[in-house]
Amino acid sequence: MYVLMDIMVSPGGVGVSVSPYVAMCQQIFEDAGLTHTMHGYGTNVEGEWDHVMAAVKRCHEVLHDAGAVRITSHIKLGTRNDREQTMADKVISVQQKLNS
Repeated sequence: MYVLMDIMVSPGGVGVSVSPYVAMCQQIFEDAGLTHTMHGYGTNVEGEWDHVMAAVKRCHEVLHDAGAVRITSHIKLGTRNDREQTMADKVISVQQKLNS
């Protein structure tokens, strides 16, 4: 099953800046071969369900190993079975409506 997900990983006990931990998760999504786009408060990720969830699990494992005592991930995800749709497709659909 193909999934579109928005995730924000919040490591606790690491100080004020979390950017090194965000970078670790970005690398995990990259290494997993997932389509992903970072934004100001998280990352859009898309791919096969098991691959996406394995990457989320890996983020938690790596961040814990890097010193994060607590990690909370906020996830929104969607699936559909009537047709294929990517994150880019969703954005293009809205842009077309704005331009018409």
